[in-house]
Amino acid sequence: MRAKAETRTVAVAGVEFGWGSSGKLSAVLSALRGTGGHRLRFIGLASGLGRSVLAEQPVERWFDLPDRSNAELRRIVQAQRVEAALVVLDGGLAKALRACGVPVVFVDSLPFLWTDGDRPGLPLDAEVYCVQRCVELPREGARVLADVHHLRWVDAVIADGGVARGTAPTPHPRRALLNLGGLRAPQLADWADYPRLVLPPALEALTASGITEVHIAGNLPAWLAAQLVDSCAHPATTTVGALPHEDFLGRLAECDVLLTSPGLTTLLEAGQLGTPTLCLPPQNLSQIFNGRFHSQALGTDVRVRWPAAVFDEDEALALRTHGVDKALDLIHGGIARAAHLGRHRTATAVRQGLVEKLRRLSDGAGPDTPGPDWTAMTRSVGTAGAAQVADALVQLLV
Repeated sequence: MRAKAETRTVAVAGVEFGWGSSGKLSAVLSALRGTGGHRLRFIGLASGLGRSVLAEQPVERWFDLPDRSNAELRRIVQAQRVEAALVVLDGGLAKALRACGVPVVFVDSLPFLWTDGDRPGLPLDAEVYCVQRCVELPREGARVLADVHHLRWVDAVIADGGVARGTAPTPHPRRALLNLGGLRAPQLADWADYPRLVLPPALEALTASGITEVHIAGNLPAWLAAQLVDSCAHPATTTVGALPHEDFLGRLAECDVLLTSPGLTTLLEAGQLGTPTLCLPPQNLSQIFNGRFHSQALGTDVRVRWPAAVFDEDEALALRTHGVDKALDLIHGGIARAAHLGRHRTATAVRQGLVEKLRRLSDGAGPDTPGPDWTAMTRSVGTAGAAQVADALVQLLV
């Protein structure tokens, strides 16, 4: 056994898609920093999109992997003396690291999404395969997980956001957080289609509902955000900018309502804080599941859906049995057509849906009508996942 004072190098990486994986990495790194007695040095691999989220974490150096060359990865592993890796959702990189002799703790937060066609992309033989608990696990996903060699169920992998506000209603919401994540899916021909369809009607709905202050967060470039904000009516105080993870949680705790593309990590973080949350239309397959799970746990539908002309959610879910790409073709194709051929009609439907949901939110806030328990989904899966994953990594290094 090594001396306790010796520094050990751990590589960290998240899938190059949205910010959820980086939020999970941030939560686990914070948990590791709080354990004490373990001298760890962190380097980052790829994860270019999420590095800003991890700005406050002690990642010593980042390495790009533009061509995912195993030779380049092996060179980095040897030069940096990497002894273990923590990988969130990037199955290909997890498998490549194991081929370089690096033991891996893999975090899978989307077990409900997998079908038999996804097996080749998942590191089912990872040293520790941490699966985040979910509201419901379809049979297809259960069959895939049955073949995991070292499976460990964990709670929601989220940071400690502070004290929840509980279920106390907000009679007249004034401050909103509008979050757009997951915009850079590699299959997208034009990732800006989604914000063009959703951001202006969301701002108009907030304005019509009496919201006076909104911050727009997520991986949305400032130039596009400014262009879209200027194109529509918006609250008097409208700010834009990506936020480091801790700052995002601070905004989330302070706002009266969150409007978000239904990424799972954001929904769980909002649930931990008890923040009233409305789901914008989904932009990928997992977000259909996430929005449905959220509404199911709350006992009321808080989703704004696409008009049928964009795409049908049930058809997308059925297509995934033929491979996730088939379902994504339907989703992304429908969004692209709506953005270029039916933008006004689609935006009008989204705005009307949001106005109605915001009205119900205000009408349901009173001393005799407390409204939904906004913590319900997060409580159903637990909140100790970051510490549990951190413990798995420490055990791997012993």
